[in-house]
Amino acid sequence: MMKTAILGLAMTMTSFGASSVYDFTLNSIDGAATPLSTFKGKVVLLVNVASKCGYTPQYAGLEKLYEKYKDKGFVIVGVPANNFGSQEPGTNEEIKTFCSRTYKVTFPMMSKVSVKGADKTPLYQFLTDPSSKTGGDIKWNFTKFLIDKNGNVINRFESAVTPESADLVKAVEQALM
Repeated sequence: MMKTAILGLAMTMTSFGASSVYDFTLNSIDGAATPLSTFKGKVVLLVNVASKCGYTPQYAGLEKLYEKYKDKGFVIVGVPANNFGSQEPGTNEEIKTFCSRTYKVTFPMMSKVSVKGADKTPLYQFLTDPSSKTGGDIKWNFTKFLIDKNGNVINRFESAVTPESADLVKAVEQALM
């Protein structure tokens, strides 16, 4: 119990000491440490994803968006989470297989994390910090955070905003300029 409390405090301190998403590391879907600084100079769309959600078909639109802009410095990072209705119950390997077989996902996928609650990963503590313009709790799967080339969060799109939506596409295009 004490170890969990200390870990939680350390995670909170880490997230509030961060100045950009580049200060965080996630594990890839295959388990390799992936510093988000790897994406410096790129526009990033971070999306908490789930395989058994009504919004799961957004994977197709995310892949199309990625394919359209990846050569212009754009990357999508899928972050599986099982926080909403247990809609991402699988292992990382099962998630990877589902995404590649069902939606032909080629954008980077990370290992499953928690995006809300007491065990929220430090990156999502940072993204949802209520003092930021895009802060506030994640409400459901497929919440999207747009990150500029310097690692700053510049926009947030809720679950119902599809990857094809004019607002999201326009925001991506403006960030790529």
